[in-house]
This record gives sequence, structure tokens and C-alpha cells, in this order.
Amino acid sequence: MASSEERLRILQMVADGRITAEEGARLLEALRAGEPAAPPPAPARWLRVRVTDLNSGRDRVNINIPVGLVDVGLKMGARFVDESAGIDLGELTRAIQSGRRGKLLEVENPAEGERVEIFLE
Repeated sequence: MASSEERLRILQMVADGRITAEEGARLLEALRAGEPAAPPPAPARWLRVRVTDLNSGRDRVNINIPVGLVDVGLKMGARFVDESAGIDLGELTRAIQSGRRGKLLEVENPAEGERVEIFLE
């Protein structure tokens, strides 16, 4: 792993005119290339479902579900999803399996006065 001291030496050589800026950039890139890649982020552990009242902004439901139980929950919950809502459960399942963190889904239902958000954390 390249130390900050090695980087500073290269920058000092450029400042002193001993090497050109292009040569310095190549040396810095070579140092960077020799560094190990950053470890991948830890896989998501929780699926959070939040249902919010649109009028008051208060949570009606805020629950965390271990990712290991999500497949079972999706299969059970699939029968309650209205097909006209435009939710693709297959796409949601793929997003969860990919481990992508962040908001996966947000749906507003003005008739019921609620917003449903699903996050992977």
C-alpha cells in the first residue's frame, strides 16, 4: 500500500522540477494501481417497511425485517398487492437479492392517505 509519504515525495519532485507533472501523475497512478481494492460493502441485513400518513406525516408502520426472511414475506405478501398499483414484485425481489442499499420502492395511495416506502439497510 502506498503511503502518504511516498505520494508527498512524488509531489515534491514535481514542485522541485525534477520530474514533469505528467510523470508525477503516472507515478501517482502506479502507486494507486498497486493498492488493494476497497473491500465490498457489507451485505444489507434489514428490509425496512415504513407506512406514513400523508396528512399528518406520522408513521403508521415502521418495521425492520431480517433480509433472510424477505423471500418468505414477499411470497406471502404477493397476494395482497393490487396489480393495478404498478409494482413489479420480481424487480423488487431482484433488487433485494442484489444487496443494493437504499430506497427500493415508494408508493403513494391518496385514496387511503398513505405512503409506503421500502428500504434495504
